[in-house]
Amino acid sequence: MKNINLWNIEKNALNRVRKPFDATEYKNPDNDPRGPWLSSGKTRNDGRPSYTVTSPAGVSFTRPWIPTPAEFAKWEKDGLIWWGKDGKSIPRKKAFLKDFRGNAISDIFFDEYTDEIRSETNIKRTKRWEIGTTESGTKGAKELFDGFSPIEYPKPWTLIKHLVAIATNPDSLVLDFFSGSATTAHAVMKLNAEDGGKRKFIMVQLDETCDKDKEAYKAGYKNICEIGKERIRRAAKDIKNKDKNAIFDGGFRVLKLDSSNMKNVSFTPEEYVIKDFNDLIDNIKPKRKPEDLLFQAMLDFGILLSADIKETKIAGKKVFSVDGGHLIACFDENITEETVRAIAEKKPDYAVFRDRSMATDSVMSNFNQIFEAYSPKTERRVL
Repeated sequence: MKNINLWNIEKNALNRVRKPFDATEYKNPDNDPRGPWLSSGKTRNDGRPSYTVTSPAGVSFTRPWIPTPAEFAKWEKDGLIWWGKDGKSIPRKKAFLKDFRGNAISDIFFDEYTDEIRSETNIKRTKRWEIGTTESGTKGAKELFDGFSPIEYPKPWTLIKHLVAIATNPDSLVLDFFSGSATTAHAVMKLNAEDGGKRKFIMVQLDETCDKDKEAYKAGYKNICEIGKERIRRAAKDIKNKDKNAIFDGGFRVLKLDSSNMKNVSFTPEEYVIKDFNDLIDNIKPKRKPEDLLFQAMLDFGILLSADIKETKIAGKKVFSVDGGHLIACFDENITEETVRAIAEKKPDYAVFRDRSMATDSVMSNFNQIFEAYSPKTERRVL
């Protein structure tokens, strides 16, 4: 597919014009004072009730019309219904050239017309511009996954890329609440690689298990989320392999929704049963990792979960520096005043520690005093 500059920088809108607009299809056979027009049928077989309309020549038509009877009557009163030159044809609604803005919808999705022959009817028809079909979606998935499609009827990334180009700015955030095989992520990365955009994506998907009889399960993918993660990895690699000069970020972060890291402390003394002495000294749930606490802190402080995270050592302790030091967190054991002071000297906007991590009661007592001395504007939190 040709690279097409889709964006009109001045208006921040899709440039739909791929060829000069042809207004010759608009005619005015009834000399309507509103000027040339095109007409379209207004029926749809989607279960809506049928009703009968009668043409000026007395011909009746019973169909499941799209407008309600009242709407149809108003269209006819306003001279928007065309019954054909003899007044006996099935009714069609007028659309006037004077009301036209931009290109017709078909010009967004159709381009580079060629003729092909339908073998079963021997009728010529135009070939669609290749923005994607169910077949091409499956073909694209097979190309990524070594000959098989890990999900049935995947969306074509070419179509999603086209829609993202229409609907977003180069720095937009794209959200897909039904991610499936992460086709949208693939499309966003591809578009970024083509136009230099910095769009980000959020893919949301339940960890729905794969059918054991399907190829995906046999290939080692136990749930749809695993398929999506692998697709993003493979798509990023494929984009880079096909265009060595492409500048885009193929990285992504995987987060799983879970309960709070904090224990439930909303008990009265008589309700609370101590099973372990640690229950008295630690309010964090067991088996929670430092990264779990870090992401909770990022959410609490309104920091994007896609923010850059660097792991470093300060005074011998593992420290997370988020978004260039905007947030600094340390959840190691036996934190001394030296560690607290070294972090305070970096003057982060936010600093987070774990309550039980303090080496002594003295460190805990002096914690705020140290920050007041070295970085009073830092918002501190102890979990």
